[in-house]
Amino acid sequence: MPAPDLLNNSDTQIPDVSALLSAAVSAIGGAERPGQVSMAQAVEKAIESGEHVAAQAGTGTGKSLAYLVPAIRYAVEKETTVVVSTATIALQRQLVDRDLPRLAEALGPLLGTELRFAILKGRRNYLCLHRVQTGVPEEDEGPSLFDPQQLSTLGRQVKRLNDWAEETQTGDRDELVPGVSEQAWRQVAVSARECLGAQRCPHGTSCFSELARAEAGEAHIVVTNHALLAIDALEEFQVLPEHDVVIVDEAHELVDRVTSVATGDLSAAAVEVAARRCGRLIEEAVADRLKEAGEGLGILLEDLPSGRMDDLSPALGNSLAVVRDALHACVTGLGPERKDAEPGDMAARKAARSSLEELHDTAVRTLEAFKPDAAEQFDVVWLEKPFVQDGRPNRPPALHVAPIGVGGLLRTTLFEQRTAILTSATLTLGGSFEPLARQWGLPPLTGTAGDAKTAAEGLARTATEKAEESEISWSGLDAGSPFEHAKAGILYVARHLPQPGRDGLADAYLTEITELIEAAGGRTLGLFSSMRAARQATDELKDHLTHPLLCQGDDSTSLLVKKFSDDERTCLFGTLSLWQGVDVPGPSLQLVIMDRIPFPRPDDPVSSARSRAVAARGGNGFMAVAATHAALLLAQGAGRLLRSMDDRGVVAVLDPRLATARYGSFLKSTLPPFWATTDPDVVRGALRRLDEAATA
Repeated sequence: MPAPDLLNNSDTQIPDVSALLSAAVSAIGGAERPGQVSMAQAVEKAIESGEHVAAQAGTGTGKSLAYLVPAIRYAVEKETTVVVSTATIALQRQLVDRDLPRLAEALGPLLGTELRFAILKGRRNYLCLHRVQTGVPEEDEGPSLFDPQQLSTLGRQVKRLNDWAEETQTGDRDELVPGVSEQAWRQVAVSARECLGAQRCPHGTSCFSELARAEAGEAHIVVTNHALLAIDALEEFQVLPEHDVVIVDEAHELVDRVTSVATGDLSAAAVEVAARRCGRLIEEAVADRLKEAGEGLGILLEDLPSGRMDDLSPALGNSLAVVRDALHACVTGLGPERKDAEPGDMAARKAARSSLEELHDTAVRTLEAFKPDAAEQFDVVWLEKPFVQDGRPNRPPALHVAPIGVGGLLRTTLFEQRTAILTSATLTLGGSFEPLARQWGLPPLTGTAGDAKTAAEGLARTATEKAEESEISWSGLDAGSPFEHAKAGILYVARHLPQPGRDGLADAYLTEITELIEAAGGRTLGLFSSMRAARQATDELKDHLTHPLLCQGDDSTSLLVKKFSDDERTCLFGTLSLWQGVDVPGPSLQLVIMDRIPFPRPDDPVSSARSRAVAARGGNGFMAVAATHAALLLAQGAGRLLRSMDDRGVVAVLDPRLATARYGSFLKSTLPPFWATTDPDVVRGALRRLDEAATA
């Protein structure tokens, strides 16, 4: 709840949402779109009624204004805070640096008060002044950072961070340009569990994280990310300001981001660090016992195969139990926190306790993950083995444990606690909100049928959860798109090609890519299902194409996208981040090529476990997991084509299964309604005409 002096609008009658939206659009420039108006009305209704809404709004609809305007009106009128959560830093910056400042200027006179907004990130994203002053715990340090004979790269970065600490006003990592490595940043940042707390820390009154939280507590609109939203739900302590409305933009990313936050990791190296951290704080024998337990676990993991674990072997079970008990003994040895301790000693104990408790929880969770009935399993465990580079592994083997589904978590911590507005350009899969909504933990809607219903079945777990679901009410809205997809774009499926294989791109695929790019005159974004395929295509085509070709990994992604945008003839090949993160309007992008349907890898532990769990509950695991994943990425990839009203072009899917397989109709119904063809001559002719028009 913001401070009482935040608002002075008691004598001001705030206009309704329609009037505020009109004023905002007029001040910013442009015209209201029907989809924007209908979405704003749906958001307003959700806030007033408490009924959740999933709102799909295509590129160009103006969805940011559509949810910000009713959110602002509510926050000002009720003297409260609305949280807006995004998946990407780019959208956070757009909201905080562009949209909200412009709305503050445009709507301030009508609201009768100054609009206040803030951005809030996890504590690790802010520089810790106490860590800067005292340095990392001795047991965490490797070789001396400041070797007088040779200043290491890490040392130079840490020195730069210390210099930056003297001048930064926010301590926000994202404001440090150019950035630094994760290893360097860890030298000056702490997690929430490691933090001493504002009351005990000598720098509590000037702590960047605390100042950001204080600013957020007085704001009408707080912009955060899905990870912090998940942390706020998972942790026992409160991270976000009090709020009863949350807007989840880029909601198609919500499940993956929450899953990532809820994933635990356990390795011999992590156990060793924890043992070192507590080594000087407890009895030596107790710490040595933990170190030995970690070494035993490491030896065992070296001999186990990588991948998903469906059964817990007696040897691994015993080793995990020994590690668990040793971790617990170390926590006990640390004893309760001493309020009279010196800050340095307190920081060391906090760091030790944080490592020990996190690893202990992961060990317990891993041991409890294995159940004989797949339908009753809540977590999946897998072993990740390192890549070997120059004869040496790049990291030690590690166990991971992740939730098979996050619907229950989201339901109890989000949908049952506050009103949620979930929005994205891609929320309907197979023409229905149901597949994603069921993953979020929302109950089924009546009237869903066909493949969309099949893709949503089997996601409920127990009769109790089904009963709880019935108490949650939600609706879906497709706000449409301003684009006339059938006139602006072509969907080309290369039906004549062979099915994609496992041994890289076939020659027929490389020939097809070459012919399409030459017809388009460059101007191509190549989206590949793996980095291996993107690199193969780049290596084999760069000397044969008459246009420049860039590949993800050759430079920073942002710089590559800029080069691609600036030179209309350039092509850019890449993988996952390009499927969703490229916004290049104009003639630099008139052809999007997707090498294959982006199903998850068959050996992906989380996807395969989710598929098995759905099948165990009577659903179709392939449709609910693999097809849903592929549909979402296909729609996101196709969405790279039309970014402005004048854009024209082709989306080319080389995988013939989109035209021939039974599930193809489900996938195609998720894509924008482009004019469709399987004729290569037709599409090459269209690309040549587009190229001629762009160069005229």
